[in-house]
Amino acid sequence: MSASFRLSSSALGLVLSAAIGFAPVAAFAQAKPPAKPAAPAAPAQQNNAAQTGPTVVQVKPEPSQTSWTKVCGKDQAANKEICYTTRDFVSDQGQPVLAAAVYDVKGDPNKIVRFLMPLGLLLQPGIRFGVDSAQPTGGRYAICFPNGCFAEAQVKDDFINAMKKGTNLNVSVQNQGAREVTFQIPLADFAKGFDGAAIDPKVLEEQQKQLQDELAKRQEELRNRLGPGGANAAPGAAPAPGAAPAAPATPPKP
Repeated sequence: MSASFRLSSSALGLVLSAAIGFAPVAAFAQAKPPAKPAAPAAPAQQNNAAQTGPTVVQVKPEPSQTSWTKVCGKDQAANKEICYTTRDFVSDQGQPVLAAAVYDVKGDPNKIVRFLMPLGLLLQPGIRFGVDSAQPTGGRYAICFPNGCFAEAQVKDDFINAMKKGTNLNVSVQNQGAREVTFQIPLADFAKGFDGAAIDPKVLEEQQKQLQDELAKRQEELRNRLGPGGANAAPGAAPAPGAAPAAPATPPKP
């Protein structure tokens, strides 16, 4: 994709922004299925015990993705290998919720955790994320596109090791009502994906094609259920739980 940004002031951030920008995450940035703009992603489970408490949203892996996917490439300018391990997550109804990716520059002790978050969230507080009951780490939003906003933070090997052993990666944000929403991302098979071999580019291309076909099929089924009026619903990202519906939009082109 043509858009790029400075991840941080560190050398790692400079390497990533100069070498790949958003290119490695183009797959899940564009693979969000068109959703009815007025229908928020329904959480699998919400904690409504207290009106002032956080809303807990348990997401599940995108069904067409069998596991976390690792992709590697060479930054010719810096002469370094950059790998990222990523997965998309949806609601019980199959609507897109978010995507996560962990970037690893060979030889650098720092890693970058990046999320593609739904629209309709407050940007200024940023995000907080942690494995299971561990103390959360703060992150910031970097840039937004019509289908979602990217948030990220630098982490070290101890955090990656916790992800490998953990059950859930909890990502906390605030919706437009300043209410806390926590997305619970399952970490099953993350260690296998992160430590395993990178996927063959041809296999990745085929997987992406299958994903796009599946998403188009779901959108057509949704339009059929909605009737004649639903056929005019423009594609867009599903807003976060408790957020105002997102305006119809088209994902950015590469």
